[in-house]
Amino acid sequence: MSRDREKTDLLQGTLDLIVLKLLRAGPANGWELTQSIQAVSRGVLDVNYGTLYPALRRIEGKGWVTARWGTSENNRRARYYTLTAAGRRQLDVERDEWKRFASALDLILDQD
Repeated sequence: MSRDREKTDLLQGTLDLIVLKLLRAGPANGWELTQSIQAVSRGVLDVNYGTLYPALRRIEGKGWVTARWGTSENNRRARYYTLTAAGRRQLDVERDEWKRFASALDLILDQD
């Protein structure tokens, strides 16, 4: 099986939860977020920029994050995203919804 096929596709809406959770630790740019997703998931999740940036714009539009321009560690211009108070509240909502979904999926998978 190729490395690409070993990667797990994200369920729709899951990326918002992941981004909100990672930004809870502090501001990050897109590259840092993609690296964190890969590292924390031990390489199982691989989010490309074509997926991440539309999600960041969407959640910024909802007021869950703010963005500002800054300079990255390698001296490049980058947008840094910061979780807002509304984003913290939404993280709690999304986490509860994910747990509810995961519990329902466990019920289905554990059925004989």
